Amino acid sequence: MSTANNVTKSKIHGLWALTNRELKKWYKAPVVFVLTLIQPVIWLGLLGNALNLSSLFSADSIQIPPDIIMQFSPAQIAALSQFFNGLQDQIMRSTFGTTSYLSFMAVGMIAFTALFTTMFSGMSVVWDRRLGFLNKVLSTPVSRGVIIVSKVLSATLRAMFQAAIILIIAIPFGFTFGAAFTPLNILGVFAMLFLICMGLSSMFIAINVRSTRIETPMAVTNLLNLPLTFASSAFFPIERMPEWLQVVAKVNPLSYTIDGMRQLLIFDTINYSQLALDFAFVGIFALVLTSIGIVLSWRFLNK
Repeated sequence: MSTANNVTKSKIHGLWALTNRELKKWYKAPVVFVLTLIQPVIWLGLLGNALNLSSLFSADSIQIPPDIIMQFSPAQIAALSQFFNGLQDQIMRSTFGTTSYLSFMAVGMIAFTALFTTMFSGMSVVWDRRLGFLNKVLSTPVSRGVIIVSKVLSATLRAMFQAAIILIIAIPFGFTFGAAFTPLNILGVFAMLFLICMGLSSMFIAINVRSTRIETPMAVTNLLNLPLTFASSAFFPIERMPEWLQVVAKVNPLSYTIDGMRQLLIFDTINYSQLALDFAFVGIFALVLTSIGIVLSWRFLNK
């Protein structure tokens, strides 16, 4: 019994020590922290506001020839103008689920931040091996699975914190919550973020667990960054994509993550069956990828 307790305490202590080490490298480098927030802020401030899609459907953007206008009475013209003004919100809501494209895109930026943060978890394995720290950890009683889980957990915590900052920053830019939003929905958003971050960080660590060159995780990052981001609903609804791209987007875990967060944050009504599907898909993704990461660490993580 005593030996079992010591082993349990060793695993918990090792997990906390290694996770705390990864977090210290993050919050003791404020420049790096600020730089990770600059890119999504630029996307929100520039692309989110500059790409004002709602203006495309306004009455001002529809020019009716003067000879046709002359055939209508002033009352008919006023009714027509009112129809076009109402059509703007109707088209935006039917396409994006909200009248604010910035709100639609801001949720995608939260997922983008999570993806960007978890990508570097694979690089940390390579750096620890090259700097000799991995050899020291492997010489301790801490299991190899704990080493991987500590990196996954630290990347997840960092991504969740940065996502919260992005959400706060988006509000002054014009982010609006949906009618179905309640403060309790925030818990669901963070639960979704926790699952996707666990899955993504495990995936990138599993890909780079045997790598000894920093160029390898950088190449993987450049290869997967754009497909995972743009082959999802981060910037545009899946239903409006070409059919071949819809097939890719519907198996992308980011699409389910973003859809779940949008339902909780910006949609006026929540489709609970779809929300349950989103959580189930992302949860299975996180479970499978975390398990694969731990198994690969037992087999391939060595000095």
